[in-house]
Amino acid sequence: QVHLVESGGGLVEPGGSLRLSCVASGFTLSSKGMKWYRQAPGKEREFVATISAHEDFVRVADSVKGRFSISRNNLQNTVYLQMNNLQPEDTAVYYCGVWGDDDHWGQGAQVTVSS
Repeated sequence: QVHLVESGGGLVEPGGSLRLSCVASGFTLSSKGMKWYRQAPGKEREFVATISAHEDFVRVADSVKGRFSISRNNLQNTVYLQMNNLQPEDTAVYYCGVWGDDDHWGQGAQVTVSS
């Protein structure tokens, strides 16, 4: 059973940074690509970043390019999303998931960017 738990969200001022973590269990993380999506109030869930199983492929959305980065530690079953220079438009609930699997998501981590 795929189980994903996000953490690290919070309230931050514009220009600040946060690092989200996603701890995975119930499957072999090292064999799966992973992804981060986000959903702002009143909007559809949107792609943020993805990373292949062995980190040889990484892609981030244009809206966060140069500010966000995705990484993983397969030994610790954890995927990260480093978010720098956060802006109010980054306010959303952030979810991690398994690439190619839209049925399993974590509970989400709330990120609020406000002064």
